Amino acid sequence: MEKVSWSRVMFILMLVFVLALAACGNDEASDEPTDEPDAATEETDDSDNATEETDDSVAETEESADEGADESADTDAQAEPAETEPQVTDFEPAFLEQTRAPEVVTEAELDVEVVVEDLGVSWGMEEFDTNRLLVTQRDSAELLIVNLEDGSVSDPIEGTPEVNNEDQGGLLDVAIAPDFEESRLVFLTFSQDIEGGTVTSVGKGALSEDEASLEDFEVIFQATPAYDGTLHYGGRIIFDDDENLFLTTGERSDDPIRERAQDLDAYLGKVIHITQDGEPVDTNPFIEDEDALDGIYSYGHRNTQGVDFHPETGDLWIVEFGPQAGDELNIIEPGNNYGWPVVSYGIEYTGELVNEGISEHEAQGFVEPRYYWDPTSAPSGMSFYDNDAIPEWENNLFIGGLAPNYIVRVIIEDDLIVGEERLLTEEGERFRDILVTEDGALVASTDGGLIYRITAAGEGE
Repeated sequence: MEKVSWSRVMFILMLVFVLALAACGNDEASDEPTDEPDAATEETDDSDNATEETDDSVAETEESADEGADESADTDAQAEPAETEPQVTDFEPAFLEQTRAPEVVTEAELDVEVVVEDLGVSWGMEEFDTNRLLVTQRDSAELLIVNLEDGSVSDPIEGTPEVNNEDQGGLLDVAIAPDFEESRLVFLTFSQDIEGGTVTSVGKGALSEDEASLEDFEVIFQATPAYDGTLHYGGRIIFDDDENLFLTTGERSDDPIRERAQDLDAYLGKVIHITQDGEPVDTNPFIEDEDALDGIYSYGHRNTQGVDFHPETGDLWIVEFGPQAGDELNIIEPGNNYGWPVVSYGIEYTGELVNEGISEHEAQGFVEPRYYWDPTSAPSGMSFYDNDAIPEWENNLFIGGLAPNYIVRVIIEDDLIVGEERLLTEEGERFRDILVTEDGALVASTDGGLIYRITAAGEGE
């Protein structure tokens, strides 16, 4: 038997010890967290692909793998919401698509130009002639004509009503009658002083042939009761296919007056349906209710400053301010109650809960909003893109955002919000009203006195 030297034994023992230490070190390293992809997983995925043998070439296999990776990347990108800020509240949506829609990006190249500067708060706009707008100035109570082609601005049109322009009050929205070419009628909303406080009022007058004045202006409707406050007037108006008016009103903000949004004997916090003479439309839902005001169409609203009809479905959509978060996008149906101030997806500006924090609308007998924002988008005027000048925008909804400062593009499918985009985020402007011109330009007015026109690149060349 061959003798083994002591030195050789020691060498073997040391070698075993070193190998044992190395193995322990590898185990510890494998438990450390890492931001790098798991190499073993990647190898397994590749191995799985390799086992799916086909008669195609290696190049085709690699191309298929690349396409699969692109599709996976697109899916991940679609899952990212447009809203990147954390929620203000802890409320859960009633359904998946009710908030934080996936981010989308306009593929068309756009031209963005400021066509007018140095105006006041341009609260409302209406195209009454090709690329010529009637524009209200909230604080000065002026009605102007703005030419989008050359950027010219008229002198103030005479004959506009006296307004209360404290805080959120003043000359608000403007709309022309469906038969404007014959009647020349222009409708205005404004905050008006009457006995007991202020109200949201609607009036009308005929634009003179020289476009210098409104003739025979008269008030046709007042959203009573009056309240001694200067906030939440609502004030958007739009004509329906029967040439009647829809008017939105705010609930006047303060507690407890805001509770009257739930009352059918008050025009606060409502969508109102009236004729061009200010009378209730005879098909209104509460016309036979002796305890309700005949002009009410829907109720339980906070402060609605955006309204338009969906170009395909004909549904009436509104957007209304929430408190802190909880701004809502709603489809309006006659007689429905939308819940404010009993329920909300927002909280008070103090940070306290609204009515103990009840957010579920349907469980309380109210209509769930189709969409809500958390944190706020401070939504104002809005318009559906009923044009084909920018095809990917057809039937999309555009909403002016006051804080943060951007225009919101919303994609709607089957009454669900499936995509959201924020435009002009770098401009730093409070976007007050939105309209789409006959030739397909998206026009936005701001509280900073600017009017933007957005068109497809090269359209004017």
